Amino acid sequence: MITQRLADSRGHAEHGWLDSHHTFSFADYYDPAHMGFRNLRVINEDRVEPGRGFGTHPHRDMEILSYVLEGGLEHRDSMGTGSVIRPGDVQVMSAGTGVTHSEFNASRTEPVHFLQIWLLPERRGLKPGYQQRSFGAAEKDGHLRLVASGDGRDDSVTIHTDASIYAGVFAAGQRAELPLAPGRHAWVHVARGAARVNGHDLKAGDALALSNEPAVTVEGTSGGEVLVFDLG
Repeated sequence: MITQRLADSRGHAEHGWLDSHHTFSFADYYDPAHMGFRNLRVINEDRVEPGRGFGTHPHRDMEILSYVLEGGLEHRDSMGTGSVIRPGDVQVMSAGTGVTHSEFNASRTEPVHFLQIWLLPERRGLKPGYQQRSFGAAEKDGHLRLVASGDGRDDSVTIHTDASIYAGVFAAGQRAELPLAPGRHAWVHVARGAARVNGHDLKAGDALALSNEPAVTVEGTSGGEVLVFDLG
């Protein structure tokens, strides 16, 4: 079974300094038909103006990933972590028993464009943690590169949930297939550009939910960056 979630149907919030599109219900956007998919709870596509950002705020019992598409995102948290996340980086913060953090555009002149992704953890009350890893362009060129997993295999960041997350960049003519084990589900999000996924032509912000399908097949059309979530 394959279900489309098109970019134009997402929730939208415009705050002046922040332009945000919500794939699933979030903050003031509520749609009971789109509360998440399996343990994937949030995909927000955010654009933040130069020098602006999210002030210090708390989280708990959530796996939170940031995937930067353009610019730099400055992160600080109550665990003492301070970093700038840039394109190619994958950052995960395990909120666990509780953590506070802030996220700001690291530039005073250029906007930052990124995806914020939340997944429900395998259990509540985990110890908070932070990881950040960079994946080179060649690793994702025409391939689905594992960037986050429950066991940290293949040098991916570790997330405390039943999910494997892959990223790939596909030019016209490039193709990759990810087999799905029986009982697994997949969510495919086109981060930018365009791609054909299981025969469906998708543009930036579009997504597909797949259940009881043997595989995810991604084909490049005019060039696109894709995230694939293999979910229990």
